Order: sequence, then structure tokens, then C-alpha cells
Amino acid sequence: MCCPQKLFAQRRIIDSILTVLKQPVPDSGLPYLYYRLAKEYLHISTDSSGMYAQRSMPYARKYNKPIYLAEDYGILGAIEKNKGNYTRALDYQLKGKDIKEKFHDEKGLLSSYNDIGIVYKKMKRWDEALMYYKKSNALAQKLNNARALANTYNNIGTIYEEKAMWDSVTVNLDRGLAVAEKLQEPDLLATLLTNIGDCYMNTKRVPEALQIFKRCLGYDKQNEDFYGMTASYFHIAEALDILGKADEAALYMDSADRIAIKENLRRERMDITYRWAVLEEKRHNYPRALELQRLSMAIKDSILNEDTQQQLSELQTKYETSKKEQQIVLQQADITRKNYIIGGVSGIMALGLLLGVSSYRRYRLKQQSVLQKEIIRQQELATKAVIDAEENERKRIAGDLHDGVGQLMSAARLNLSVIGNELRFSDEQQKQSFDKVMTLVDESCKEVRTVSHNIMPNALLKAGLTSAIREFIDKIDHRVLKVNLFTEGINERMEGNTESVLYRVIQECVNNVIKHSGANQLDISLIKDADGISVTIEDNGKGFDTRDRSRYDGIGLQNIRTRVEYLKGTVEWDSSPGKGTVVTIQIPSQ
Repeated sequence: MCCPQKLFAQRRIIDSILTVLKQPVPDSGLPYLYYRLAKEYLHISTDSSGMYAQRSMPYARKYNKPIYLAEDYGILGAIEKNKGNYTRALDYQLKGKDIKEKFHDEKGLLSSYNDIGIVYKKMKRWDEALMYYKKSNALAQKLNNARALANTYNNIGTIYEEKAMWDSVTVNLDRGLAVAEKLQEPDLLATLLTNIGDCYMNTKRVPEALQIFKRCLGYDKQNEDFYGMTASYFHIAEALDILGKADEAALYMDSADRIAIKENLRRERMDITYRWAVLEEKRHNYPRALELQRLSMAIKDSILNEDTQQQLSELQTKYETSKKEQQIVLQQADITRKNYIIGGVSGIMALGLLLGVSSYRRYRLKQQSVLQKEIIRQQELATKAVIDAEENERKRIAGDLHDGVGQLMSAARLNLSVIGNELRFSDEQQKQSFDKVMTLVDESCKEVRTVSHNIMPNALLKAGLTSAIREFIDKIDHRVLKVNLFTEGINERMEGNTESVLYRVIQECVNNVIKHSGANQLDISLIKDADGISVTIEDNGKGFDTRDRSRYDGIGLQNIRTRVEYLKGTVEWDSSPGKGTVVTIQIPSQ
């Protein structure tokens, strides 16, 4: 998670580079500028980051900039890793590594080896991960990079932990800690101490783990790392619980919970309340234990449902049924708790309650999965029906205008022309009046044709998306708004709905620029590759504050979002007052 200061600095760098790109720039300078944009966007917008990395790569190859090409591969690998596509992430990282090895870029290899180790670890291929971590560690020693050295010792220790080689875990983490203590960087010290504490817990050295976690808490406080403080309080509570100090452990659980509430760490609070419930059962505080178990389940449900609350309202009957089942389960748990108190069989009833909660949670997950799939299916069907109906109605109206009203107007003009040839005008004024009528009829015919083509452009039907967009922007007065169109990979016709939806989206975006932005330059980029279609629409207008949610309530922006989601794509607006606006659209391959 990036801190606000770092995000602000990244935004300033991005704005500076985008300003440079608006000026004439030699193509040989584009690999670096696009690479820097990709790097700065990595923790802000992965779509934008990937787009600029892809733009940088052909220029890096053309102008023989292998280091930028290698870094572009590394950025694409990081994006795929964050998406969980580990095979693709590994392919990108290995390509970047090969380039850096070829050109003996040791500083670059230091990070590449470490990144490859991280991907292998995600894939649970411990031996390969360990090999690359050790390569990164050797380079860190050679380059005298203390922070990287401490990090690689830490990473090596985590692999040995997965392999349950506890002596090797301790040796490497202690080496990393010794380096970190010389640097006195709280975040690095906290990371190493957390892993050392985990090692001690796994090797039953609980009292030592307790002291380590308390020390880690101090560094978390020094670094104002609220996430780390939450984890440290939680680990201390677990250690105290194992040592039989349940009352003291409850105090630390309470501290962890308070920070999780304040910082809105919902996933962490779900784990805290679940573990706290078990602790309260040990303290024989059964009402509090049940309350915490319910809270943990409620947080879990909230996380699962946050993306589907609007759709759930359309399936009220199923929701009420599920709610009644939940009430039955909770009533059974309450009866079980009362029977446990009466019977005094604490161990058996505690186990039964835990099994009941586990079964209920599995059932809830299964039901939510079925419900979400049905909601998505119904939403896709409804959206497709609306868009198909709209496109069919556009075609019908356009056809009626062209073939019906247009033909009638043309016939009227022809008849008027014949009449004009046959009439003998008594004076010049009568002839001028007749000519005005003919002019009005001509303009009406042109207006009918223009409206017909705007509703359903012939170029879109006959020649495809690129030609339709060019025809549309050619009608714009370039003295008021200069429009640049760049296309790549659009060699074949796309599926009909895809072309028409993208055309409507781009048309709406351009109309928004004309109406609201006050811009005098507009750049449209349309790129198609194996991953899908990328559209970028960038103007130099007055921009707007993207934090103002009322900006997104208009029908135009809602239509854009609905059409893009119909194609299973994403759309992002990047803008600030006085800085222009960038609209980024990503449509995945079908």
C-alpha cells in the first residue's frame, strides 16, 4: 500500500512526463518515457501501467534500448503476478532476466532474481525460489546493497520455513536482522522480527516468540505502521494464549481489534474476531464467544457481498430464504450453547459449535457462489438485450430516415424542380421565393442524410470500426479541436456488437470533450493485441476532480460504463483540474 506522500510524488512525475509527451519528442526518447510512465502507474493503475509498458517495448527494440525492454518485461511480470497469473508472470520475468544477463546489468539482475524467486514461491516451487533468492543475495553482497541483502536473507528464511528446515530459517533470519539493525530502518526490522517470531512459534519456543513480537510492535509503532501493529498485537495474543495467559491475551486481542476497526482492516478483523472467540471460550465467557463468532461471520459475509449488494435486491425471495436458514442455524447454535451450559460438557460442546460454524460458513460460501453466478448471468442477458434492442432500433430509424423520409424529400425536390421549369414567374421576387423553397428542401435532404449516418454510420457497417471513427472525427472542425487517431493491430473486422459498442463509447467520449473540456487537442489510441483491445482517449482540456462522485452520475458516463462492462471490460478516468483528462478502456480477448 503506497503512502499519500509517495502517491503524490508519483502523480507529479506522471504529470511531468505526460506534459513532455504532448510536445514533439524524438522517437528514440519514447522507450524511456513510456517505461517511466509504466513504472509510476504500477501501484496506481495496472491497466495504464501495462499499456505504457507495451508501448515502450517496440520502441526499445527499434532503437536498441535493451535495459528498458528488460524493465518493461519486469513490470508486465509484476502485473501478472498481482493478478495471480503466475505462469505468465514467470515468462515475462525470465525474459527480462535473460536480457539483463546478456548485458551484465548486475543492479537490474539483483531485483530480477528476487522477483523471480517471489513468483516461484507463489507457485510453491520452493527449490527454484531458493536458488534465485540465493543469486539475489550474492549480488547484494557484491554490490554492497545492505537493504537488498537484509531482504534476501529474509526471503531465503521464508523458503526454509516452508521446507520446515528450522535451523536454516534461524540462521538466515538472524543474518538479515543483523544487517537491518545496522540500517535502523523500522519497516525492515519489523518484517524480519515478524518472521523470526513465526519461526519460534513453529518450533514451540513460545516465550522467545513473545519477546520478539513485542519488540516488533515497538518498530511498528515507530514506523506508524497500523497494519503491522494489528498483526503484532494479534501474534502477541496468540503467544500469551498458548502460555496460558488468556486474560492478558484478551487485552492484546482487544488492541488489535481497535486498530483494525479504526483502519478499516476488515479481513484482518475477521481473523481477529474468529481467534478471539476461541480465546473467550477458553475463558468460559460463552456469550462473548458467540457474539465474536457472529461478528466474524458477519464481516466475512460483508466482504463476500460488497460487490453484489445491488443485485441481491433483485433476488429478494432467495435472500429471505437464506436469511431464514441463517436464523435457524443461529438458533440451533444458541440452543447448543444453552445445553452446553446446563450439561457442563465444555470440551464436546465447544467442538460441536466450531464444527457447526465451519459447516455453516461452507454452506454460505457455496450459496453465495451460486447466487453470484446467477446474478452475473441475468445481468449479462439484460445488458445484451438492451444493447441489441438499441442497435436494432438505431438501424431501423436510420433506414426509415434514409429510405422513407429521405426518398420523399428527394421526390418533393424533383417535383418542385419540374414545376419551377414549367412556371413563368411574374417578377424576380417570385423567382427568389421559389429558389428559397428549393434551398430549404435541399438542406432538409442533407439533414436527413446526416442524422441517418450519425445514428448508424455506413462506414461502420461496411468498412469497420477504424473507418467509422475516422469518418466521425473528420466531421469535427479541426480549427477548434485537433484530433489525432492512432490504431495498431486492427487488421480484421471484429464481432459486430464489439465494433458498435466501442464506436458508441468513443463517440460519447469525444462528444464529452467537445461539450465540457474546452480542449483544443485530442489524442485517440486504439490498440489490439493477443490480450484484447486497449483504447486511450486523452485531451488537454480543463479536467475535473475524479474524487467528486457526482461527476459519474450523468447518463453519458453511466452509458459508457454499462457498454464497457457488457464487453467484460474496464474503464478508468484519470484527471485533475487544469491537467486534462485520460480515459483508459481495456476490453479482454473473447
